[in-house]
Amino acid sequence: MTEPAALRVADLPKGRTQSFDITPDAEARAALASALGINALRKLRFHGTLAPLGRHDWRINADLGATAVQDCVVTLAPVTTRIDTRVERRFLSDMPAPSELAPTPEDGVEMPEDDTNEPLGDVIDLARVLHEALALALPDYPRAEGADLARAQAAPPGAAPLEDADLKPFAGLAGLKRKLEENGGDES
Repeated sequence: MTEPAALRVADLPKGRTQSFDITPDAEARAALASALGINALRKLRFHGTLAPLGRHDWRINADLGATAVQDCVVTLAPVTTRIDTRVERRFLSDMPAPSELAPTPEDGVEMPEDDTNEPLGDVIDLARVLHEALALALPDYPRAEGADLARAQAAPPGAAPLEDADLKPFAGLAGLKRKLEENGGDES
């Protein structure tokens, strides 16, 4: 990395915006790719500003650019994806603890609308923010161009294989209705 990625809040200049530019070297990119479970990160850059937000809070506005290589979910061929995304985080000193936000287990847990807020600790870890933002930006199911799921068909000898329409829950009722209509409504 070109500069320290973990910044102690106590050492940050009060009232001034601080720029950062993190461009991991090949070894750091390989370690991050391994941690994310992908083949490679060819390029990676995380740059932006860390600015004060009020008297005690901080805001990150940054751009994340990466070229990631993942396995195709169909063919396992390498798929290269270019990622360019905006990253915003607000580190709040007076953020309610998760236990204060969450109702009882019987009521369920409501997710906050603004997912850019994080509690402010002693350190703002830009590397962690980079890792999280990259993990969220990666395609969940990368596919190589032209890759399509094959249809598997199996049936005993002499029987017709099942089609998707045969597996629908009311397909049997439609067949019964047809049979009743053919018999003139007579059930016997």
